[in-house]
Amino acid sequence: MNLTRRQLLVAGGALGATALLAACGGGGDAESTEGAGGAAEKPRTGGTLRVGALGRASAITRDPHGTQSNESDYLIISLVYDTLTVPGGRPNTMPRLAAGWKASDDLRTWRFTIAEGATFHDGSPVTAADVVFSLKRLRATPSGASRLPGIQAGNITAEGDDTVVLVSDYANAELPLLTRLTTFVVPEGTADDDIAKAPGTGPFKLDWFRGGNARLVRTPNWYGGDVHLDAIEVKIFESPQAMANALLAGQIDLASNAGAVAARSAKARGDIQTVRRPNDMAVPIVMRTADGPFADPKVREALRLAVDRKAMVEQVLSGYGTVANDILGTGDPAYAKSIPQRTRDLAKAEQLLKEAGFDTSKTYEILTTEDISGLAESATLFATQVREAGVKVKVVKQESAVFWDRTWLKGDLYTTYWGTNDSVVFFASKTMVSGSGQNEAGWQDTAFDAAYRKAIGTADATRRTQLLQEMQQIEHDSSGYLLWGMADGVDLAAAKVRGLPTLPGYGRVQLEKTWLAS
Repeated sequence: MNLTRRQLLVAGGALGATALLAACGGGGDAESTEGAGGAAEKPRTGGTLRVGALGRASAITRDPHGTQSNESDYLIISLVYDTLTVPGGRPNTMPRLAAGWKASDDLRTWRFTIAEGATFHDGSPVTAADVVFSLKRLRATPSGASRLPGIQAGNITAEGDDTVVLVSDYANAELPLLTRLTTFVVPEGTADDDIAKAPGTGPFKLDWFRGGNARLVRTPNWYGGDVHLDAIEVKIFESPQAMANALLAGQIDLASNAGAVAARSAKARGDIQTVRRPNDMAVPIVMRTADGPFADPKVREALRLAVDRKAMVEQVLSGYGTVANDILGTGDPAYAKSIPQRTRDLAKAEQLLKEAGFDTSKTYEILTTEDISGLAESATLFATQVREAGVKVKVVKQESAVFWDRTWLKGDLYTTYWGTNDSVVFFASKTMVSGSGQNEAGWQDTAFDAAYRKAIGTADATRRTQLLQEMQQIEHDSSGYLLWGMADGVDLAAAKVRGLPTLPGYGRVQLEKTWLAS
């Protein structure tokens, strides 16, 4: 499976996939944290944090620019390597390896300045040549065009030792935001065969790695500030429940992205913290718009109206989530809250199906996978709900590899998930603009394309927000997404753990400000 969408789950790369406090993790605009504790405590230095993360041994990768299907891989890579920028609260893009950036008047040429004192783990300074090499390597991957949209390899250059120049094919006021994920930097000239051993620039460096499990030790004098823990040990688990059980047994200190079911099980335990990260993961149903039975916009609107969103959140997410309105990027400061919330209307749904000539005598399939908790459950409840509007749907579960190889981007009706959710521009560029590399619904809308280009080409933030909201209205009205709800991210932690990130997505893997109470 492709990491940019799974995680950015990931994204963390969903896995999720969204923000880090003051560019360093550990806080921000988040919903309540149950039992977080330690708000007035002074951070303590030392100790080893034992972290459980989801993954499968058969899908392990060590390549920071490769396809990272495992959350465990992405966690390790994100702690060892830094990206140019990172998610934040407000604003939602903050400095990291790039200390600052500046655009040309036409918003096409961007200059990123490397952070002062940034070094690799072997002590060598990070130069613009290293960043250029890394970005070009990233651009050459199969999903490189979507990871660096509008940036051709030949338009990534160095200007002196500390400045990287990116020239976009079009005006793009949001380019720094698009460099937040997977722009990991390795030394110039690193051979593919040596990539797993390449030194990083992150707050931790690799001590050892065995079969998806790893030990990371603190980077001395890290350019990004103080790191509190001596080490982090990552243990790979194939299921959230197994990971939660290990936490309850005292075998790990943190169960990362454990999910709602595990949170319910642990709720009665006074020695376990539940950290909720709202707007962490989008869990939409995709309806193919290019062709097939759902190409008619009246049919897609009917299915959206047939869904009881509150019931989906309560039953599929056990209440650990919020109702959504068919617009991806609900955590964006520019999210269009003014668009009326779509609610259930079975009579209108039946009317639209009749007007569209939709064949209600047939049974249609919704394809899903059990990669993460809730996907298959959402498909099952969806099928139950739309039947009340006269639409018969059969749930078909596929193995992960089959689903991502054969169904994703191709299916007529299927579930998907994304874990970076603080930017409507991110989703537009990746999944909705005509010709985008991960256009899940095969959607092409000239008005949406025009609105997107106009928005990202506008320098004035207030005007850009207005244009982004116009773009969201088009998405709400006619895209191929039925986004019924947003899942909270749920981490479980032992009582002694402090300073855990509470912002969603990519932010949750930033553990450099986490510490252990004595």
